[in-house]
Amino acid sequence: MKRQPTLGIIKQEGESACVCLSGDWTLSNLTMEPTLQQGIKQSATDSNLHWDLRTVNVLDSATALLLWQAWGQKMPTGLKIKPEHQRLLHKWQSQAVPVLDLPGFSAGQATDYLSQMILDVFGQLLNFVTIMGQLVMDSGHLLRHPSDIPWSEISITIYESGVRALGITALVGFLIGIVLSYLSALQLKLFGAEIYIIDILGLSIIRELGPLLAAILVAGRSGSAMTAQIGIMRVTEELDALSAMGISHSLRLVLPKVAALTITMPLLSVWTSAAALIGGMFSAQNTLDISYQQFIMKLPDAVPLLNVFIGLGKSAVFGLMIALIACHFGFRIKPNTESLGNETTNSVVAAITVVIMVDALFAILFMGVGMP
Repeated sequence: MKRQPTLGIIKQEGESACVCLSGDWTLSNLTMEPTLQQGIKQSATDSNLHWDLRTVNVLDSATALLLWQAWGQKMPTGLKIKPEHQRLLHKWQSQAVPVLDLPGFSAGQATDYLSQMILDVFGQLLNFVTIMGQLVMDSGHLLRHPSDIPWSEISITIYESGVRALGITALVGFLIGIVLSYLSALQLKLFGAEIYIIDILGLSIIRELGPLLAAILVAGRSGSAMTAQIGIMRVTEELDALSAMGISHSLRLVLPKVAALTITMPLLSVWTSAAALIGGMFSAQNTLDISYQQFIMKLPDAVPLLNVFIGLGKSAVFGLMIALIACHFGFRIKPNTESLGNETTNSVVAAITVVIMVDALFAILFMGVGMP
């Protein structure tokens, strides 16, 4: 039966006061009763107090260390304790208690850390440019030798990153279309401009949201998978085996992924935009009483065809950047599981960030293009 730990100070006439401990002195009990730790530290400051631990039923090593540190790492005078408990204290008496030596902070350390970050950024940029240069050289080689084109790797990547992503992209696009249509309808009703819901949905989805949503989903889904795939090949030494056989990493690993995503992303963009427009039509019909036929007939007039080409071109660039970033971080993975997780996370974050930056760049460059 467990007994709660207690601490009491007994004063007797003609004798020094005594600190009496009783009960089960274990780490779990002390965690539940933090006042006992404070009581031990306060009592240990008085060197005139005697200690009586004979009524302690259980004493574990952690609590013995706590008492030993409170006593200043020496036995108090007049200590009364059971022999089995005294052996725990002798254990800590014979061992050096580890002391954490926390490093201080200095301006030199901050400068070194900042310089290391800058060198790391420039190193990553250099590696990224190297991958792009090697990709251009491989493309030139394949133009001269079409028989070396890795059709099987390209087709597998198209299936993995494109076909298997149709479900999630359609679902997200459909829901985003509903949300955007519903929120826009609430504002358009105030001005009696319900018909302009078609212009808002058409331009925002076909030109911006469709390509951007597809790119973010592919970056999180396929980009991370590509990085992890190359990282696993690093851990299992498959990359070293390819090098030993004289097989180019960029030709068999980088180029198929870049080509597949560059082809797949415009198609996924069209698919996501179509799903978002269907969701927008569904919401517009229920909230603004705009029929499906009216929506479809008005859409080509509201959205010039040039916006479709801008969205497709933007998606192709998104796919190119996602694949390059995924391969870049994949080759940075070291042969351990910790590096695999860290670089995969960095790949997803970097890919999504670059996608948004490229989208902002396209918005600035084509600001006045394709407007009705």
